[in-house]
Amino acid sequence: MAGATTSTSSAPATSAQAAAKKSSNRSHKRSRTGCFTCRLRRKKCDEVKPGCKACKNLGLQCQYKRPMWWSDQGERLSQKEKIKNIIKRTKLTEKTYSAVPINANSPPSLCNSVPTSDGFSDSVSKTRAASVDSQLSEFNMSPPQMYGMNMPLPPYEPSCPPYPGYAPYEVDIKTECQTFINDIPTRRDSTISSFSAFQPPSVGGSLAPESWVHQDFFEQQEEFFEEPLDFNFLELPHGSTVPSYQAIIQVDEADQPLLNHFIDRVVPQIFPVLEVTQYGSARAEMIFPALESNKSFLHCCLSLAAQHMVSTRCARDVDEEQKTIDSALDHRMKTIKELCDAMVTGTEPSQILESQLGMILFQCSVGLPNDGLHDPIPWHHHFEGATDVIARLDLANSLVALNGNPSAQIPFNITLAAWVDILGATMLGRSPVLADAYRQKMLAGASTGLAELMGCEDQILYLISEIACLESIKLGMDDSTLCSHITLVGKQITLTEQNAGPIGSCYSSSGALKPKQLRHNITAMFRIAARIMLCSMVPGFNRRQPMVINLVEELTTIMSFIPAGADGLDKSLVWPLLIAGSHSLEGSGFRAMFAERAGLMGEEAEYGSFGRMKELLKDVWAINDANLAKGDEENVHWRDVMQQKGWDFLLI
Repeated sequence: MAGATTSTSSAPATSAQAAAKKSSNRSHKRSRTGCFTCRLRRKKCDEVKPGCKACKNLGLQCQYKRPMWWSDQGERLSQKEKIKNIIKRTKLTEKTYSAVPINANSPPSLCNSVPTSDGFSDSVSKTRAASVDSQLSEFNMSPPQMYGMNMPLPPYEPSCPPYPGYAPYEVDIKTECQTFINDIPTRRDSTISSFSAFQPPSVGGSLAPESWVHQDFFEQQEEFFEEPLDFNFLELPHGSTVPSYQAIIQVDEADQPLLNHFIDRVVPQIFPVLEVTQYGSARAEMIFPALESNKSFLHCCLSLAAQHMVSTRCARDVDEEQKTIDSALDHRMKTIKELCDAMVTGTEPSQILESQLGMILFQCSVGLPNDGLHDPIPWHHHFEGATDVIARLDLANSLVALNGNPSAQIPFNITLAAWVDILGATMLGRSPVLADAYRQKMLAGASTGLAELMGCEDQILYLISEIACLESIKLGMDDSTLCSHITLVGKQITLTEQNAGPIGSCYSSSGALKPKQLRHNITAMFRIAARIMLCSMVPGFNRRQPMVINLVEELTTIMSFIPAGADGLDKSLVWPLLIAGSHSLEGSGFRAMFAERAGLMGEEAEYGSFGRMKELLKDVWAINDANLAKGDEENVHWRDVMQQKGWDFLLI
């Protein structure tokens, strides 16, 4: 008898199959769900019964039993509109809760790091425990209760779609397995994995439940909230105008768990800011289509999924763990082979760039610092290949050509490349490859899409590029010339503060995320880190200098306005935390804050770039604290410690 063979294909599940799947999974319970009202509003739920705090504060009906409208998309949209009307009426009865204003005199020169109007200064940190925490508790107080929990909902009035301006995704991945004996079909099985921007995957499938994100696009349109961000600014490589995307991803049956794990566990960690401000857009318009059409990208993602499974100890026993490790190595080799074949044939250069950037950036989301599974090819070697493709496609000149065109869309892959190029240059102590292009963008006041991607305004990233250029050539300068250049860049950083928004909570009083406020906060973090990096190049620099201590403490204070925990945004701030943390003193507020927030992250703090950065800071602190205890004020640079450990990681 011939051996049995298995073939696998994928196709969108039919509505009947999807309904059957939902029905069969109703008996499964998630360990953490929240009420259906909070789920619909994309809100965190404290799961207090009979009514959670969010619903109680807004006068909404809190439902833990699955309501009838949950199963029908049209009814869901109708219910969201009803909730919106209730929130409108509730908002008319409460005061507008604005960001916490803290006024102080701004420090001079290079240490001026935050907006002088409604902003922070070095004196803020001195009263942080006494004043900031108390004001935060006041800010989060409950609004007046004008409407009862069981108040009848107002009549439904048709309105615009709930997520204008970008494409949410609704993806069913169906895997069919058919067994043949002597070329005769004997058995046919099928499984369905669902991923949706409107509801989490069911536990009944092969995926773990996805955590909910702080989002409420309805409320952002109200006068109580800021204007929403432009969701169409970035030109995603596989973008389309359809309201949803159906993925057809072909994988072997043995690789299906890896694909599920990648989509469910790894993807939300790759672009944290995009996840909370443009929920699902990167998945629907970039990652899912690339998995479908780009073989090297697919193998890259499966390899990283296997590495993540090992890091998070998903294997049930030693044999399964070894099998997962073998899968990681096997798919990595297939990734390289597919890339080499594509380079030889010279076809689809955009897919080559897509895969190379994926191999660089996705690695930042997986792996333990010393697990031995990281890619043996350094990230900057992959980036050399990526810059070759960028040159072949003339993307740098195309990017500069968009200057002065406010309606232009920035290609997503060039934005990813700029992110790696600028912050990666600081890892290596050299100039960014496309530094000239960033300088032209800075002078033109034009964007590269970095603010939409990572939450930091482009002008700050351009200035970090200038700082990296200055650091790469400082050895050939005398002290006077170096200080002149440092002062000039410092003044440019100060200019970015003139139109900067105030620092404050990025959540409304009802818990809805305010994307623009989040951008203000993240930009301030990177601005301070840029100043610290610039100051560290001044001859005679010492981390015990008051201005350095003040800068580190300012950054520490701003961190209290960044979402924390396993679902927070600490992983998007690896670079500024590294720069500030490496200059923090023993017993400083930064170290206490860092330990507290890492604890809130749980196991999420152990792997990826954040975990590597945490281990690096631990070693830097141990060396510098020991030197200081002996009376030696010389600081070991974090880059030197990385070299001593044999690390060649991209910490962004």
